Amino acid sequence: MDNRIKELVAVGASVTANCQPCLQYHVNKALESGAEEQEITAAIEVAKMVRKGATSKMDKFALSLNRVAPSVAGASNEDCGCSSQAAPSIAGVSNEDCGCSS
Repeated sequence: MDNRIKELVAVGASVTANCQPCLQYHVNKALESGAEEQEITAAIEVAKMVRKGATSKMDKFALSLNRVAPSVAGASNEDCGCSSQAAPSIAGVSNEDCGCSS
């Protein structure tokens, strides 16, 4: 996979992660790697569809848990991953200065 494709993937991942500094960084890197504006727009649109679908599924899942365990007061986030380290960068794509790992 060449850098152009990797950066287009990173653009989409940035959108789904709701990471504005990541998106700006990876859009710039995608342009530097030869991506065209139409490709970046397409990557963003696909990511928005993925994010919308994931959000809808998570909303339904959360509602189902609310019905099963209506009282979550005092619930622990132990072992849920909320405080886990950020995922490693995509192979060959630097996330330096984009905030992905901060």
